[in-house]
Amino acid sequence: MSGTYLGMPAFPRAAAAATRDSRLRANLRHATHTIRDKRAKAVAELDDWDRLRAAGAAVKDRTLRHLDHYLEQLETAVTDAGGQVHWAADADEANRIVTRLVRETGETEVVKVKSMATQEIGLNEALAEAGIRAYETDLAELIVQLGRDLPSHILVPAIHRNRSEIRDIFRREMASWGRAAPEGLSDSPAELAEAARLHLREKFLTAKVGISGANFMVAESGTLVVVESEGNGRMCLTLPETLISVVGIEKTVPTWQDLEVYLQLLPRSSTAERMNPYTSTWTGTTDGDGPRTFHLVLLDNGRTDTLADTVGRQALRCIRCSACLNVCPVYERAGGHAYGSPYPGPIGAILTPQFRGTEGTLEASLPYASSLCGACYEVCPVAIDIPEVLVHLRERVVEGGPVVRNGVRTVLRPARGHAAERAAMRAAGWAFDHPDALRRGMRLAARTRRLHPRRLPGPGRAWSDTRELPAVPAESFRDWWQRTRGTSGREGSAE
Repeated sequence: MSGTYLGMPAFPRAAAAATRDSRLRANLRHATHTIRDKRAKAVAELDDWDRLRAAGAAVKDRTLRHLDHYLEQLETAVTDAGGQVHWAADADEANRIVTRLVRETGETEVVKVKSMATQEIGLNEALAEAGIRAYETDLAELIVQLGRDLPSHILVPAIHRNRSEIRDIFRREMASWGRAAPEGLSDSPAELAEAARLHLREKFLTAKVGISGANFMVAESGTLVVVESEGNGRMCLTLPETLISVVGIEKTVPTWQDLEVYLQLLPRSSTAERMNPYTSTWTGTTDGDGPRTFHLVLLDNGRTDTLADTVGRQALRCIRCSACLNVCPVYERAGGHAYGSPYPGPIGAILTPQFRGTEGTLEASLPYASSLCGACYEVCPVAIDIPEVLVHLRERVVEGGPVVRNGVRTVLRPARGHAAERAAMRAAGWAFDHPDALRRGMRLAARTRRLHPRRLPGPGRAWSDTRELPAVPAESFRDWWQRTRGTSGREGSAE
């Protein structure tokens, strides 16, 4: 596995390969079922969970409607507190800003807090090209980095690895990144955690530059918030002399009172905890306490375009809890790498096509990476109707139509591979608009049902290879109703 998602195949092709890996499927099944069972118990402790969920959605929607105002308020508050704010329209600009800021310190090494935003923009790779080495300090991210792998889960990036694989990675790779793994390292969780602690402690004590994301940004005070379970984040946020935070603009919340809602929703939905072991907050800089220099890089990278979509914008409510991944039957079988993005699972299937656009083969395939079972919506702590957005994006892929990218409204061409689907939908639409023709067609289908094939020919073969065609009944419901009730089927029917 390479260190970048660029060039990944479309979801069906990648998923077909992943589902043949029995060890991967076993790892995923065990981990996701464990996490979701614990989450269900944690959520059940709160009688007002549904009201908290509604509040979380409402605060996010209100913030997104007035995001320009809150971002300006945030910039002013951060600046007044001694920080410096930088605006990045896309990934390239964000990478240039961060690379320049690190170079200005004269350092060639940085320590990192786990960050989805920096994965999204490929920051580690951009820094490496500039001769700067970034060290991941989250345990799961460390495993992924040492294994020259890619994250496959939002919360547990190394969920696809088991203990013996992690032991082998530590033995083989740790020495080339710093302190070597202890002799005779076993696959005991305690020994693996201790090996990681000893390895990372040297990085924490020597690094002069830290890089983070943020779970939330409080506009009224300019405060950033990181929640985590290991303490590595606290080390990265307090020990370096310079701290650079790359954060998506949608992570803004207006007030501390609004933040309180999410500090209840996020830990229970992500790690099944009543509160996170480490909740770190910082506001600008303070003499004699923490980093002397703080930079905030506000990242757009498709978020403003997503905000312009009245259906798809609800995806920007996401607080990256990963609950939707743990209940998704598609993710459980295909794994995270098949999604070709740092955002796997149901939320990735709607975030990636909106951030990147649906013009690419991979991006166009992601809205179909779902059975539309609705389990993701049921567990989402901010009530994102992921199935609704998936259907909306499928319509965009099939029909083309207007879309805003980088502030420019363009019309996409319909995808070539969906010509048959478009023709079928048009035919169905015509039939439903002509009831007499529909009735005659249904009667003809019933009379010829014994001649119908059990598998579809041509392009439909791929569909019917994995499922049987439904049998055509001997008569339609309307005809049955008329025969048994003696009416036309219009009065008293369930139409």
